[in-house]
Amino acid sequence: MATTAETDAMRRAVALSARALGDTAPNPVVGCVILDAHGAVAGEGWHHRAGGPHAEVNALLAAGERARGGTAIVTLEPCNHTGRTGPCAQALIEAGIDRVVYAVADPSPSAAGGAATLRAAGVQVEGGLFAAEAAAVNVAWLTSVRLGRPHVRWKYAATLDGRIAAADGTSRWITSPEARADVHRLRAESDAVIVGSGTLRADDPHLAVRGIEGVTQPLRVVIDSRARIGLDARVLDDAAPTLIAVAEDADTSHLPDVATVRLPYDKAGTGLDLAALLTDLHTRGVRSALVEGGPTIAAGFVAAGLVDAVTGYLAPALLGAGPAALADAGISTIAQVLRLDVTEVVRIGPDLRITAVPTAPQES
Repeated sequence: MATTAETDAMRRAVALSARALGDTAPNPVVGCVILDAHGAVAGEGWHHRAGGPHAEVNALLAAGERARGGTAIVTLEPCNHTGRTGPCAQALIEAGIDRVVYAVADPSPSAAGGAATLRAAGVQVEGGLFAAEAAAVNVAWLTSVRLGRPHVRWKYAATLDGRIAAADGTSRWITSPEARADVHRLRAESDAVIVGSGTLRADDPHLAVRGIEGVTQPLRVVIDSRARIGLDARVLDDAAPTLIAVAEDADTSHLPDVATVRLPYDKAGTGLDLAALLTDLHTRGVRSALVEGGPTIAAGFVAAGLVDAVTGYLAPALLGAGPAALADAGISTIAQVLRLDVTEVVRIGPDLRITAVPTAPQES
């Protein structure tokens, strides 16, 4: 049974883990707090970037000798393998930690088993404290381990009647400056931002994060089956890396210095295979993807069962005409409706941000 001090420390560890969202791929985000033998906080840390020290090591360094005989509170089961850094389970043992409390068991075959190693060394181990909260912060990495693809969040901005633009195509700006700034936070927490060629032609978006210091810029991904993108597109500047997804038979001769990936068409032959795109992004280390494209790209991901979360920014405004947020996603009857669970409703400036997740796992 966790003590009050351990519960408070886990709450802090979850908050610490969130500081690195968007920075650690392909690794998870992890936070750790070390309590000394008397239950007082001795040190804390989080995993900053892949290849750098893990959360436990950073927390142990901060705690120093006070770690001996103490307790490690960590959001993910300490790893049990040697990669670019050594196993955290062994580091905790060598530091003289007597007890480890973790939130979420490590599901990855390569790193799991830390709890067993700790117990074999005589360390008391308890798992499951604040598991839901820690898993929510680490959902992108956990999804990638479970499904072998990035976690996908579809983001859109619309009026209360669901329009993302007016009848004449104008859309700047439906939502407030506060909501648009929050979108940059979502980008900063993502490893990739995805749009389609329609959005590229209509808006010429930049897609890089602005207004946030020290951010790891996400990979900008443009789905452009026929490779019609021009070299003057804003996404081809050097503010962030860019990848153009094209069809296998596309002519890319005008893009000699632009990173491209060739993908097969989907079964309908009307667009690229989005599952294949996500598989490719996964091999590139992408663990979280933010779909910012228009209604057609969004419908493609929804129809393929590849949306894990939806974030909608709703402005208190009405248009009455113009494109809807979501195009035809193959749902023709109410019996096929994709039901969502609302997980958060927040007011941002004059707008609402609503976050929801499908009620059933969207496996492909």
